[in-house]
Amino acid sequence: EGVWKYEHLRQFCMELNGLAVRLQRECQPDSCTQMTATEQWIFLCAAHKTPKECPAIDYTRHTLDGAACLLNSNKYFPSRVSIKESSVAKLGSVCRRVYRIFSHAYFHHRSIFDDFENETFLCRRFTSFVTKYNLMSKDNLIVPILEGEGGGVSGESEA
Repeated sequence: EGVWKYEHLRQFCMELNGLAVRLQRECQPDSCTQMTATEQWIFLCAAHKTPKECPAIDYTRHTLDGAACLLNSNKYFPSRVSIKESSVAKLGSVCRRVYRIFSHAYFHHRSIFDDFENETFLCRRFTSFVTKYNLMSKDNLIVPILEGEGGGVSGESEA
């Protein structure tokens, strides 16, 4: 099961780069000076020696780069066939950080988020994944994904 979680997280991170590319068009360091979702959520970037605030697009790049480095690390993941439980334990932290990219996009760049989500269902799939395998607390899942069949997030019309 650890290998399965690991491989899926690798795939999610690769696909999430597509959202990051789209965000670059309007998520600029001068307009999104902090990585935020709602007013109560400001995220510190773990890519620095001491975690600190970063512009949202930099946080996004740093998070995806850090996830790629960790998931491709020979130290933590020397084999893609079997994975130590101590390495599997690191996946939750990656999930939490990566999810923040979805949160920021949803709350601050909704049209970009919606276009991307309607094409890929990535946030829906990621949310299902982290929920099924208890990789994140439900309290941190703040993008309102609709239950049931079909794609989309709440707030969309059914037209």
